[in-house]
Amino acid sequence: MTQNKILLVDDEPAFRELASRWLANQDYHVKTAASLDEARSALESFDADLVLLDLSMPPHFDPQVTLNSLGDFDGRPVIIITGHADRELALKAVSLGAWDFIAKPIDPDMLAVVVRRAITKTTLERELNQLKQASQSPQGAAAYIGHSLSSQKIRALVERIAPTDVRVLVTGPSGTGKEVISRTLHDLSHRKTKPFVSVHCGAIPAELLESELFGYVKGAFTGAEKDKVGLLSLADGGTLFLDEIGEMPLAMQVKLLRVLQEGTFFPVGGREQKHIDIRVISATNADLLEKVREGEFREDLFYRIKGVNIETLALADRLDDVPVLLQAFLQRWQSQHATMLKLSPDAVQWFRDQTWPGNVRELKNTLESVASICPEGRITLDDIQLLYPSSAPVFVTPLTSHLSLNDISLDEQVRDLEIRLITQALEKHQGNRTQAAKQLGISRQGLIKKIERYGV
Repeated sequence: MTQNKILLVDDEPAFRELASRWLANQDYHVKTAASLDEARSALESFDADLVLLDLSMPPHFDPQVTLNSLGDFDGRPVIIITGHADRELALKAVSLGAWDFIAKPIDPDMLAVVVRRAITKTTLERELNQLKQASQSPQGAAAYIGHSLSSQKIRALVERIAPTDVRVLVTGPSGTGKEVISRTLHDLSHRKTKPFVSVHCGAIPAELLESELFGYVKGAFTGAEKDKVGLLSLADGGTLFLDEIGEMPLAMQVKLLRVLQEGTFFPVGGREQKHIDIRVISATNADLLEKVREGEFREDLFYRIKGVNIETLALADRLDDVPVLLQAFLQRWQSQHATMLKLSPDAVQWFRDQTWPGNVRELKNTLESVASICPEGRITLDDIQLLYPSSAPVFVTPLTSHLSLNDISLDEQVRDLEIRLITQALEKHQGNRTQAAKQLGISRQGLIKKIERYGV
């Protein structure tokens, strides 16, 4: 996670030393100043996320002078440090725009809470501004949202490679934003005015995938009553996004390899060779190298599509992104439903406390479910618990109660859990495998393989 910056402004050297050392131990980057003039000078080169400001500063030691200086910190949250006798002045400071106040002698636990809340506010406002700028940009680029270090690295890499035609393979668990990344690559490229065509390689039956991609000519097979333009031709000049490419049948992998090598193909039943100019971006939640070793994915195709690999993380590994994701999804909900909603602090904390096995997709769906039952105003923990009385939005039957986890291997635990989840999903959707696969966050083909493997 990026280290947040704090400017500590106090005229007492001993306090500056002790407080700055304590804040540094809390993983903050701290700079100190002994006067208001030093503070203003420091901000020219130190982009602080937060200012801790003593109420009585030299040379005048007049609290009113300090209060008049609140506008000098460019909208940064300011926490006023006061003596016990200055409570009224501290409240006045809050009314004039200070974020909060804390009295000396300072309780470290209270300081930690106040600082963390103020830092969160700064971060959310920054991310929301970025979202507004993205939505107003000429490209209309989709935003890969988050302020965690991993999210920042992904955005930096996307911005660097987007203008090129390098092929990209986006990997990571389902629901982590692989298609968002792919659309952003397209929106920031020179191909942005051309089509972005998405193909889910596991959702289209193997016998239809070739005709969907390549198109066909009239009379190519029974039912081909007229020519059909394939998705490759529709993507000409733009970007072809091959989602869940790990589910593509081997026979189609051979034909796709020729397209990538030569930029040409024949429609099904056709004799006229078609030329296309496309950028290919692929995505998968599978381990393609493992599939290569098992003979389920062609090695030559793997290296053709790999180009640059962008790997997304499970939401559980970047929970710092949850608050800003919530703000972004809530903002979209409000614009679509012409309503005003805010999340209470305890509601945000509930969302942060979940593990989100369905990742960002599950987070978004859960928030929208809660928002749908809330009147205008604020979403609270009580509202959430109307829909999710337990601590988490996903209900999973526990492992056999009489067994200790030490009694069964990890593989057996995973197998037991997968069978239970698949069975529950199929029962919920009356055996509809497509809907069950969507609920589980896997492809239909992937679900079928698991059904066959486990004999469900």
